[in-house]
Amino acid sequence: MPNTRQAAKRMRRDARRRERNRMHLSRMRTYIKKFRKLVEEGKLDEAKNFLPEVVSIIQHTASKGVITKREAARRVSRVYKLLNKALSAKAS
Repeated sequence: MPNTRQAAKRMRRDARRRERNRMHLSRMRTYIKKFRKLVEEGKLDEAKNFLPEVVSIIQHTASKGVITKREAARRVSRVYKLLNKALSAKAS
């Protein structure tokens, strides 16, 4: 329990921010999972069309401060790498 009014306010503010952060993180993870599923199922054309949306969501999450810019760059890199690997395997 907070002992001061300031601490109580901070607790309420932190709860709101935590909920907002969880929403952004959850949405980002969901999009990444959908993208991975498309690649695994071999629906590479759909995955290629879905890629800009996934990247946008990852960058949006970083812009909100939920994840760092570096983490966002790493996630984007891995998403591109996954698609490129699947495309090269299909071509071979």
